[in-house]
Amino acid sequence: MTEQARRAVASYSTYQEAERAVDHLADQGFPVQKVAIIGRDIRLVERVIGRMGYGEAALHGAATGALPGVLVGWIFGLLNWLNPVVSGLLLALYGLIFGAVVGALLGVLLHAAQGGRRDFASVRSMEPSRYDVVADEDVADEAVRLVAGLDSRAGVTTESASSRGRRPRSDPARS
Repeated sequence: MTEQARRAVASYSTYQEAERAVDHLADQGFPVQKVAIIGRDIRLVERVIGRMGYGEAALHGAATGALPGVLVGWIFGLLNWLNPVVSGLLLALYGLIFGAVVGALLGVLLHAAQGGRRDFASVRSMEPSRYDVVADEDVADEAVRLVAGLDSRAGVTTESASSRGRRPRSDPARS
């Protein structure tokens, strides 16, 4: 299977705008299976969500250890052939408690081992700076025309293929 050559139709600063453009193409009967939304200029963003002390480390470790503990306890409980429901629930509860305790201890130990080097909690994500709507080369001119109609009606300015040095063919009906 060979990859079809694609060309940028428009570029947007948010995913919602790019999604709106593809939805507009679908509403116009355009073959959207020949379209893709590509995130460009990916960057790592780390949002700090709070301080990390021993209490927070223990709580985070307990929450992390509780789920595996309850799953292991539940699975061991299912192996009891005589009364699997009661023993499964009881062992799941024991597993939850044991997993939370072990997780809390490990969380505190790992936090102490870092020696104050990373005393904050954060969430990492990958975020593109812009989203390009691209279409297969054989239908790109039609996509440019339809997306340009959407943008002119909505009063939105996008960086289209023509503003990046590529000049799409103009529609003869509009000339």
